[in-house]
Amino acid sequence: MTGTSWDILLLGGASGVGKSRVAAQLADETKGFVVEFDDVVSAVEAMTTAEHHPALHHFDDIPDTAQLTIEQVLDLQIATARALEPAVSGVVRNRLTVDVPAVLEGDYLTPAAAAAAIHEGRAAGRRVRAVFLHEEDPDRIAANYASREPDSGEQRHRAQVSAEYSRWLGDQARLHALPVVACRPWDTLAARIERVLGAEGAERELSGQFNCRTGKPDLPTVSASPHTPIDRG
Repeated sequence: MTGTSWDILLLGGASGVGKSRVAAQLADETKGFVVEFDDVVSAVEAMTTAEHHPALHHFDDIPDTAQLTIEQVLDLQIATARALEPAVSGVVRNRLTVDVPAVLEGDYLTPAAAAAAIHEGRAAGRRVRAVFLHEEDPDRIAANYASREPDSGEQRHRAQVSAEYSRWLGDQARLHALPVVACRPWDTLAARIERVLGAEGAERELSGQFNCRTGKPDLPTVSASPHTPIDRG
């Protein structure tokens, strides 16, 4: 349908790593459009209550997450992301009925939801792909926050949570044999995403693994099962 290796692209990653910018670039290159999952999250939260859907309202009574430990915020964020997985499926099912390329991006896209969407897309004869962006440096994420939200002051705690969440997403992506791409260098990110997805192909043939803990690719391995594609930058 498009000149790329995908019809629907799920672009996951932690807050502040550059998803929105590269999503817009990829959509523009394919004459498609961006679906921001944050908008879906806001709609779901507005239509539910903590009483009936507590898993979607962990942060309702926490005005300042900086009062919690990084581990506590991370646990709540992961729990929220997992609770939203059915919403991801709903968005993808709707996009499967439309013959226009789309990039679905958001913090709360989990690798488990992405893997399920890829399977559903394959059954429908559509090329659903997923990639997760990774940034392990909280200082870099904090700088990104400062650039886009200059009136919010220093957001060090939030950046530390985001870096830890990025590592969790990367580890989960590996479990589901999904590609992980380092965010930097920024100016080659879109091209590297397309290269990794193109190499993955319809059969998701893999040549190695990206180690999310070290931020460097693992050496290629030979295996009967797939591994996460290398992003060599």
